[in-house]
Amino acid sequence: MTPNSLSSWSALKAHYEHIRDARLRDWFAADSGKPSRAERFTFEGGGLAADFSKNRITEETLSLLVALAREAGVEKRRDAMFAGEIVNPTEGRAALHTALRATRADAPYHAEVAAERGKMAAFAERVRNGAWTGYTGKRIRHVVNIGIGGSDLGPKMVVHALDHLSHPEISTYFVSNVDGADLARVMDRIDAEETLVIVVSKTFTTLETMTNARSLRDWFVAKGCPESALAKHFVGVSANPAEVVKFGIAHDNVFQMWDWVGGRYSLWSAVGLSIMIAIGPLQFDALLAGAAGMDAHFREAPLERNLPVLMGLVGIWYRNFFESQSYLVAPYSEALHFLPSYLQQLEMESNGKSARLDGGFVDYPTSAVTWGEPGTNGQHAFFQMLHQGPTIVPIDFIAVLRPEHPLASHHPKLLANCFAQSEALMLGRTVDEATRVAGPDKPELVPHLVFPGNRPSTTLLLDALTPGSLGALIALYEHKVLVQATVWNINPFDQWGVELGKILGKVVEADLTAPVFDPAKHDSSTSALIERARSAAKAN
Repeated sequence: MTPNSLSSWSALKAHYEHIRDARLRDWFAADSGKPSRAERFTFEGGGLAADFSKNRITEETLSLLVALAREAGVEKRRDAMFAGEIVNPTEGRAALHTALRATRADAPYHAEVAAERGKMAAFAERVRNGAWTGYTGKRIRHVVNIGIGGSDLGPKMVVHALDHLSHPEISTYFVSNVDGADLARVMDRIDAEETLVIVVSKTFTTLETMTNARSLRDWFVAKGCPESALAKHFVGVSANPAEVVKFGIAHDNVFQMWDWVGGRYSLWSAVGLSIMIAIGPLQFDALLAGAAGMDAHFREAPLERNLPVLMGLVGIWYRNFFESQSYLVAPYSEALHFLPSYLQQLEMESNGKSARLDGGFVDYPTSAVTWGEPGTNGQHAFFQMLHQGPTIVPIDFIAVLRPEHPLASHHPKLLANCFAQSEALMLGRTVDEATRVAGPDKPELVPHLVFPGNRPSTTLLLDALTPGSLGALIALYEHKVLVQATVWNINPFDQWGVELGKILGKVVEADLTAPVFDPAKHDSSTSALIERARSAAKAN
């Protein structure tokens, strides 16, 4: 099956040609009836609200998009994922991240998940209450999470977002880059006697993670920690406990990962141990509960009012019909600073594919480039392009209605910017309006004051930034990815594109340090780069 061979796709193509030049400001101007356009295109689920009214869609658009979802088998694939069927065929695995937050006793792997979470909670409480101490008997005041990709981005995003709920005596750091500057920066801020290291790697062989872990282990020893006491400072999260023990971490300090959870979907598991230590087991449970609420909404709500389905389909509308190459995530919340980075992996590693499930190759665009920055910072960086550039970039605005901080007087200004930006992007400014703004003495300014408008956006609303609302927001995007992957007929749960660079990287690393280098092993550019690096190393 290819989506562009479906009858619903053809109907959408014809519909697109019909409304492609329609203007949002005209639709809103003609909106005199009840319910209003905003009411007709605002939907709720899992504790979140989404206003789709500033998108270039009509009721017919949504109806046709939902027909596409049904014809492509979104409901069937969704149900297969929740049931634990093999939905990752290239690796022969299920994708059961939803089981990590399921409350039903009949959910797949319920007993194993509950047992591991109980082990996490007991450990986290010991660290939080000071019962777990370092080798000199001092309580833990620094937690360093070493991982990369899904072992870093999700936990880092959540810990930062929920900092207002974090333990006041424990600071959490994240190290991912193999660039030594990343680890050195953290080493300058921590005390070996008061530091706990969480090494997170599914295989426990990941180059970046294990390089950083070994360097930090050596640092502990250099600071006076006996090797026999390293167990007080290192724990591991992995699906390969034998490798964890081989590294030198005590067997009792190993937390379980499962191969039926992909890295970018794993923050709900022991990969989230740093989260649980930071905010506590009860708040971690609330994070899971929020995600479970969105899971229930995704499973049960009609497709016509289903937030993940609508988010995914509107994204397809722009990617495949308007041919937008990227989309922006703009959280108007500094606490959500790392959400765009997290979503970059979730969306592009999942759906940046050109091979279909049947082994054929796509002849239609798949994942858009995902990018973003918190507002209001983005307004002073790239919003110029969004407003007046020739490229249409759909935007997800994310707003939190009640602040999590005490500076309440700032919040109306923040929300005003968020809501005004979506309005300005939608309305634009006509030549006549620009002429009035420029005034009679500055006609040459008119072209520069025109805004095309008709720029689409969705606004997601959270009542407050709580563990529950954050969990729902993350799950919303997880399920959006599945919806789009199903329509595109690709596998969102593998990541073979990561492998080739890793394989070649090992060869290049050996050549950088080998006594003798044979430039014939590589292309001329790569060989020249290696030669320059070798010369620089010798100069040091």
